[in-house]
Amino acid sequence: MSEECTHDCSTCGKNCGERKEEFSFAAPLNAASKVGKVIAVASGKGGVGKSFVTTMLAVAAMKQGLKVGILDADITGPSIPKAFGLGNGCIQGADGIEPMVTTSGIRVISLNTLVEDPTDPVVWRGPVIAGMVKQFWSDVHWGELDVMFVDMPPGTGDVPLTVFQSLPVEGVVIVTSPQDLVELIVSKSVKMAGMMKKPVVGLVENMSYLKCPDCGKEIAVFGESKAEALAKKFSIPETVKLPINPSFASAIDVGAAETIEIPEFDAFAARVLG
Repeated sequence: MSEECTHDCSTCGKNCGERKEEFSFAAPLNAASKVGKVIAVASGKGGVGKSFVTTMLAVAAMKQGLKVGILDADITGPSIPKAFGLGNGCIQGADGIEPMVTTSGIRVISLNTLVEDPTDPVVWRGPVIAGMVKQFWSDVHWGELDVMFVDMPPGTGDVPLTVFQSLPVEGVVIVTSPQDLVELIVSKSVKMAGMMKKPVVGLVENMSYLKCPDCGKEIAVFGESKAEALAKKFSIPETVKLPINPSFASAIDVGAAETIEIPEFDAFAARVLG
């Protein structure tokens, strides 16, 4: 115990022998906001379409008539604004930073909605990046949301840890693809969620197959699907397989994510959101 100890654990972050209660890392929500369910979208590796899945979850939720927000926690590689055709128009309002709003009403905060040049690299150390994520939760005027989706960076480092410890995450959706290493990658994400006591509520296998435009046959470009087997092994209640579809990429490239129609994904999102 430090000689400077005041014996007031509520103002101290140290985990010493005198501590009587568990220290909370929870960040306060913006005072003028109310957020219902928080769903984190995670992946053990990059390049599997996690941001696309986050985007489509938000679009599906809007179709259900919910009030939806996206917190883009992928600070060094933000891509959510581009999917909706958003620029850097965030302003400081009376109740905090006002997020950008998409055509259908989805509220979005991302580093790329704040910086002048979205092509500038983010050369920050982990604690600074983690601090920015907490500011997105505390300093942004979200208003009243039924559900918020958090687009996390790949892996199990500083930012995922910050999201799980600082935000009231109620469920995790894991995004993967059919490659051979997928079981190892999914295992890491599931185990981290377990360590943080966060339930994994869904598994999305992206780029699962390519449908032949002539005969309709499903071609397993990256190998046979492992979605059902993984969901069973890790007791993940909901799963969906998304195809490789060039029209999806084209819509995202021009900021038209809200025009994409994936009925099977809408049904998956409805099950995940309850």
